[in-house]
Amino acid sequence: MSDTPLLIAGLGNPGAEYARNRHNAGFMAVDTIHASYDFGPWRARFHGAVSEGSLGGRKVWLLKPGTYMNESGRALRAAVDFFKLPLNAVVVIHDELDLPAGKLKTKTGGGDAGNNGAKSITAALGPDYRRVRIGVGHPGGREGVTGHVLGNFSKADEKEWLVPMLSAIADSAPLLAKDNDIGFMNKISLALNPPRPNAPRPPSKHPAKVPPLNTEKKDDE
Repeated sequence: MSDTPLLIAGLGNPGAEYARNRHNAGFMAVDTIHASYDFGPWRARFHGAVSEGSLGGRKVWLLKPGTYMNESGRALRAAVDFFKLPLNAVVVIHDELDLPAGKLKTKTGGGDAGNNGAKSITAALGPDYRRVRIGVGHPGGREGVTGHVLGNFSKADEKEWLVPMLSAIADSAPLLAKDNDIGFMNKISLALNPPRPNAPRPPSKHPAKVPPLNTEKKDDE
């Protein structure tokens, strides 16, 4: 395991009106990790909120950019420069349209699949950071994309896969600290898809909570 601290950034838009949006899946993931381990309080820093803790014996910083999704790179650039981190010590968790809802994949480098937060980070840092991509499905046409990602997860999605996935991400997070992204992905897949037909999912050590619904009207940004 590396002695270099690890930065795990979850992407989303700040504000209660966005809290349950599909675009905020990254925020939900890091909030679940934060609640599941011994992390300190969130503090305003690096154009966002940051918390210090550890996973599997490795020092970890959690980051939620406060810049809105399209300018996530500003927050990542500030944190990476301050901590002098190589890109293999940077993990970004974000939603992805090109993955079916309820699927999770990891990769290092590559394209940004239309995610404006990832595009901003790639422009700021280059492409070779580590990515955890939470599938939210595609609405089918480009004209529906904004409404889809800025729409809330349905209650059915929350129950069937979102809450179990967030819990599995927290359970598996120490593998990210061990730089074992494949093992992280496989452990989550096994937790969400037990090998025996109709077998119940094993209970999570870190139950997740989705942010409460906010009924305030938001702009279509």
